[in-house]
Amino acid sequence: MTQVLLLGGTFDAHVLSNLLHEAGVPAIYSYAGATQTRRLPALPMRVGGFGGVRGLLQYLRAHRISHVIDATHPFAAQMSANAIAACAEAGVPLLSMERPAWQAHAQDRWIHVPDMAAAACMLRPEFQRVFLAIGRKQLAAFAGKTDARRFVLRVIDQLEEDLPLPASSYELIVARGPFQLGDELELLKQRAIDCIVSKNAGGADTYAKIEAARALGIPVIMVDRPLLTRREQCQTPQQAMDWLRQTR
Repeated sequence: MTQVLLLGGTFDAHVLSNLLHEAGVPAIYSYAGATQTRRLPALPMRVGGFGGVRGLLQYLRAHRISHVIDATHPFAAQMSANAIAACAEAGVPLLSMERPAWQAHAQDRWIHVPDMAAAACMLRPEFQRVFLAIGRKQLAAFAGKTDARRFVLRVIDQLEEDLPLPASSYELIVARGPFQLGDELELLKQRAIDCIVSKNAGGADTYAKIEAARALGIPVIMVDRPLLTRREQCQTPQQAMDWLRQTR
């Protein structure tokens, strides 16, 4: 019997949850709960972690999961690595649904870095007004970069915890995409942004800031995606449904 575990948290995962529901496929949507503002799926939902590889393995067996689709954020590396290990041990087919990474255009001024610590190290002295478009979890990497520098932070939810940055060093914007090019151009101009730090998340919801940076000639410190063990992959919810039909 088919029982799908959908590891979600992205817009594509939300779309896939609707397709699974419409097709009558028994499935559970798992959500890490990192953000409060969430799109409710059409499927039964669980919220929270599994407790590492062993906890996920126990869950797969206890709920008789037949297929796992990993539709988490491209930077949710630990969850994806746990899924790879647990599914391999349980003998459960695993598919990673990952939107394509953004590709630099000739006019882009990207500075590629492997992680957030490297991104912080690339903040040159002339980068005085920096748009940190990275969420709230990895801000600690920039704690030592606040002297005479102003950050603009954009997060999905109102913050309930203190940030690891001096309050005088940043402006906080609470907003959820999709963002439009005109709005991003206005934001960058109004705040006189001279550098953007961004994860290469891919997708359309937050790409406008990259287009705006290109139009204004603003450098982007681009954090590349983490490297993971090879696994079966697709890019769209419909491709995930096709894989499921072929492997059921």
